[in-house]
Amino acid sequence: MNGISFDSLREQVRGRVITPGDADYDEARAVQNGMIDKRPAAVVRVSQVADVMAAVNFARDNSLALAVRGGGHSGPGFGTADDALVIDFANTRGVRVDPANNTARTEAGATWADFNHATHAFGLATTGGIVGSTGVSGLTLGGGIGYLDRKYGLSCDNLLSADVVTADGKFLTASEKENDDLFWALRGGGGNFGVVTSLEFRLHPVDMVHAGIVIYPVEHAETVAKFYREHLASAPEELGAFLAFHQGPPVPFLPEEWHGKPVCVVVGMWTGDPAEGPARWQPFLDVAPVVGSMVGPMPYPALNSAFDGLYPKGLLAYWKAAFLPELSDGAINAHLDFGSRVPSVQTAVHIYPIDGAVHRVGVKDTAFPNRNAKFSPVIACHWEDPGDTEANIAWVRDYAAALQPYSEAAGYINFMDGDDRSRVAENYGPNYDRLSGIKAKYDPQNLFHVNQNITPV
Repeated sequence: MNGISFDSLREQVRGRVITPGDADYDEARAVQNGMIDKRPAAVVRVSQVADVMAAVNFARDNSLALAVRGGGHSGPGFGTADDALVIDFANTRGVRVDPANNTARTEAGATWADFNHATHAFGLATTGGIVGSTGVSGLTLGGGIGYLDRKYGLSCDNLLSADVVTADGKFLTASEKENDDLFWALRGGGGNFGVVTSLEFRLHPVDMVHAGIVIYPVEHAETVAKFYREHLASAPEELGAFLAFHQGPPVPFLPEEWHGKPVCVVVGMWTGDPAEGPARWQPFLDVAPVVGSMVGPMPYPALNSAFDGLYPKGLLAYWKAAFLPELSDGAINAHLDFGSRVPSVQTAVHIYPIDGAVHRVGVKDTAFPNRNAKFSPVIACHWEDPGDTEANIAWVRDYAAALQPYSEAAGYINFMDGDDRSRVAENYGPNYDRLSGIKAKYDPQNLFHVNQNITPV
């Protein structure tokens, strides 16, 4: 370690400062991805904004790297770093709903399960990922693809304001009316511009949904994929569904003989007229032989957390992602090849639709530039045995390379791994230069660099 004393920081914060001598240091330094084994100089479990301001000032004044952890789901493990000061929001997970204005403000440590629990009590929701234990802050700052994006846009499109502590320790509010350049950058630009301490979202009337999880033998994946492509192109935006490749999960509605076998899956929900729900899912039940399905009314939070049990903290993980202008035959063939060889039951290959409301926002209206793509495939490989690491990483890289000829130049920041940091300018495309200028304004010394880093101009 670097020999810095954290006694003065302890005197400035109400939260705990955890250092290597503390009994819970190993627990405090752990992130979701078990491949990440960093040893930070200290972890500050902040309790309020004043703690964040003190921690930012301390890191800057002592030339410490600074990592920020919300939900802790970052694939590359950007919520920690060796010899760094980690700002950990694990103890700040409150969500306050304003039903009169259909808005909610959440603290930076809240997960989507926390958020959905709070908003569902009022029959409201906003776009928020696929796994409930994902952090609200990290997903939103990187864009935020989810079940509701066709109808209501990305998570970042529903962000109304954010409170931010910048590199100089100042507290700012970013919105369309205040610090609008910072607000523009936060909607897709990641954690490059400061520590976000709370976020305010627009909510929509989403309560019970007609959910569907339909599982097919992988040998029928080509038929399913081509049907999915054509059907979704004309489907109302109230249908939010993704195509996936998995090993058969150990769920009650899938016969045991299919557990662990390669399968093709369609997962999603209908948020329109509930009476139409069965008819909206029937075509997916008819297109090919089905080995397991669960179709029916479900609370939205239940679907949003349906996969959580597959992803306990500590699994080893390696990710890649892309954007597709079309789900072309070539892209489908790449998925058929690699999707039929999914290496573990925890591995998820999802092809998310990002049309509809996502396309009604301009390429340069927010930092998230990928407004012309129609699909975002993500390859999220997870496994338990370290002996499988080399083979699984190779599978992910080869899969991504096979998709590359059919993909746009940019990839989805939220599913980029640590070895993708050289692609940041490419991923932001026409918005990178503006982002670099805003970075120079709010963080000229690049204090916030433990991320998919944007270099100050």
